[in-house]
Amino acid sequence: MARLPTLIAYDISDDPARGRALRTVLEWRLDGQKSVHECLLSMSEAEELFAQLSALLDSRTDRLMLARIEDRQVRSVRRHVRSRSLAPTWMKLA
Repeated sequence: MARLPTLIAYDISDDPARGRALRTVLEWRLDGQKSVHECLLSMSEAEELFAQLSALLDSRTDRLMLARIEDRQVRSVRRHVRSRSLAPTWMKLA
């Protein structure tokens, strides 16, 4: 089963619950900062991690987001801009 980059983000108000969430995500993550983490997960792993984190949340105050990032080639867009000199008037030569 293919693993895709996955972002996990949470907003948990309770400090002990937030600590437990961080310890849970540390087992899966590649990198992250505070409450946003990047993981490389299969669909079943993503579902498992989401279930583990959901169990730690208070649905009235906390939020959890899991976003799978598809591996697509990004095309660059070029803009054509005419350039011209915008020298200030005091720099104009006679």
